[in-house]
Amino acid sequence: MTPQITCVGETMLLLTAAEPLPLDRSPLLAMGVAGAESNVACGLAALGHRAAWLGGVGDDPFGRIVVEGLRERGVDVSGVRVDPDRPTGLFAKDAAPTGSTVHYYRAGSAGSALGPEDAGHPLVRTAGAVHLSGVTPALSPGCDALTESLLSDPALTVSFDVNHRPRLWGPGEAAPRLLALARLADTVFVGRDEAEALWGTPTARDVRDLLPEPPRLVVKDAGNGATEFEGDREVYVPAPPVEVVEPVGAGDAFAAGYLAGGLRDLDARGRLRLGHLCAGRVLRVAGDLAAPPPARLVDELLAVPDERWTERAAAAAAAAGGGADE
Repeated sequence: MTPQITCVGETMLLLTAAEPLPLDRSPLLAMGVAGAESNVACGLAALGHRAAWLGGVGDDPFGRIVVEGLRERGVDVSGVRVDPDRPTGLFAKDAAPTGSTVHYYRAGSAGSALGPEDAGHPLVRTAGAVHLSGVTPALSPGCDALTESLLSDPALTVSFDVNHRPRLWGPGEAAPRLLALARLADTVFVGRDEAEALWGTPTARDVRDLLPEPPRLVVKDAGNGATEFEGDREVYVPAPPVEVVEPVGAGDAFAAGYLAGGLRDLDARGRLRLGHLCAGRVLRVAGDLAAPPPARLVDELLAVPDERWTERAAAAAAAAGGGADE
């Protein structure tokens, strides 16, 4: 079936401690699958939408784990390129509530071999929309060219999560390049603190003043809330309080929820609420993915009056017992 959204980028094998210990003290490691764009695809699929992932893996066991893991989560992986000459990227994560330490082993990976020719893939051309992140242009010149090609194509509707990963960029490279790419997108996601570090914009309004071009701009302010700008209209929705186990993946979950809200024709408040609900589930687990709230609960929470939103959503999260991946 034609995907509603195709997510383009690299997905890697994720290694974490099998127990709540630092990597160098854990006798066993757990294998998982993670990548900013495929996390969004998994979140969309979990919410009942048709999502595809376009990327590359090596002809190796890790690549097969990646492809099968995404397929099991309902993501269309028919467009995955299996590269016989390049390995599947790996990364290891030391998880902590205040932020994780990540160790990449992705240089020369199959995922970094994507290029502008992939902009013509049927999963891109037939999709209702395309989702990208700022990770991809940092991987290689070919990946950078692909990102710009997709974002600058007037025939495509493209969302772009700035997703700044400092370790992937050379000194002084990230800020101007990510700004130029964000200005081409139809929808942009960026963290308020991320934008301040990149561009010196301390408030959501400052970010909008710097990025007036995207029809929609979503500025996420961690545990405080998120603001959507659409034209001159500004809507803010506070984030329900959540007991954070590990933050990595929450931004991808927010993007998946927000984009799913768009597919459901929700208004700005509904889109932001659904983003918060999905992000909150991931914040309460150690992995990058978590099952979204049940559909009936989502509908109930989307209808809650503003004055009861954070209280009711926080209570629902606590009752879920941690939001474990289901």
